[in-house]
Amino acid sequence: MATASTDGALASLRTRFEGPNTVGNSRGFWVAFLVAVAGLVVYPAFGDAGQLSLFLVLALLGLSLSVVWGYAGVLSFGQVVFFGVGGYTFGVVSINHATPSGITAAVVLGVVGGGLVAALMGYFMFYGGVRDVYVTIITLVSTMVMHTFMAQTAGSEWAIGDAALGGFNGMPAIPLLALGVDEVFTLQLVRNTVELSAPLVGAVEFDLFYYFVVGVLVSTYLGLRALVNSDYGRVMVAVREDEDRTRMFGYDVKRVKLVVFTLGGALAGLSGVLYASRNIFIDPQVFGLTFATLPVIWVSVGGRTSLLGAVVATVAVEYLRVTIQGEWALVVLGVLLLVFILALPGGLVPWFEGLRERFRGNRADVPGEAPDAPTEVTDS
Repeated sequence: MATASTDGALASLRTRFEGPNTVGNSRGFWVAFLVAVAGLVVYPAFGDAGQLSLFLVLALLGLSLSVVWGYAGVLSFGQVVFFGVGGYTFGVVSINHATPSGITAAVVLGVVGGGLVAALMGYFMFYGGVRDVYVTIITLVSTMVMHTFMAQTAGSEWAIGDAALGGFNGMPAIPLLALGVDEVFTLQLVRNTVELSAPLVGAVEFDLFYYFVVGVLVSTYLGLRALVNSDYGRVMVAVREDEDRTRMFGYDVKRVKLVVFTLGGALAGLSGVLYASRNIFIDPQVFGLTFATLPVIWVSVGGRTSLLGAVVATVAVEYLRVTIQGEWALVVLGVLLLVFILALPGGLVPWFEGLRERFRGNRADVPGEAPDAPTEVTDS
């Protein structure tokens, strides 16, 4: 009885995260997911957690574009605008109030800042009748405007309290991430070294910031899965597929786009906050055209209709970019984008899922073999 009750509870929990709009609606997927999370947990014992933490922070930026472009059909080059606003807001507030309470408030204000800028931009675009490619152009221009403006903020007159914006030189001396309430509770997310007794492991660096980022990324991914598989998520996909028909069914298409665009801005702002706190520095390059194109490449490679693809592709592409470095990295990224747009427009993760489904279908047709479970709907 206890086992049946446990299985029922797990099945009920799974239904919140499974549906036609996500890849991975089987027990095998969730087992693999738990193994992957466990791998992230033990990774610092064997690899560079500092470098991986950067990739995971950027994966949040990739998710922000995935939910906006992949599920609402809005191709935005402006995610880096919200990313930069979140990072600069965090830097300004945390430098002026370098206490646990002040830094915690800076995190919140950075996320709210990214969402608020997205809401304002989205309101004027969607309620102003801007559609399709013109939205993409406006968001692209917004990155150029922000880059130009922030690059000329050098000098003492461009300071907010104790925080100097710094122009091209950027804003240094941003405090490390610390969450809590002054004189009550403080969680300082810094790296500590603890000697373990296991002879094959030895000294292991426990990067608390890394584990915080892992927790935020996993929670965000699961939350977005629940969202896109909910009734509201189905409306989002309907807007992506056919705006006019969705409007005829009585849904407010403009409001749906605005809500999703604002959510994407808040997620990008959170990524910017974590980026600034990790590097204790931020500069106008976060608004640059090169950086603005990276989320589009990540999502295109992984699969724009796949949240999992956005995360996997961000980590893989950034690892490749850091490994190659220099101008050749840009060449490789350009070739990669062209290859996926022309040859594999659905992206890697949906393509692999399609191969798996076809393989399972072929196995079911083999005489004498029992058929597998019914084919599950994916987001490919």
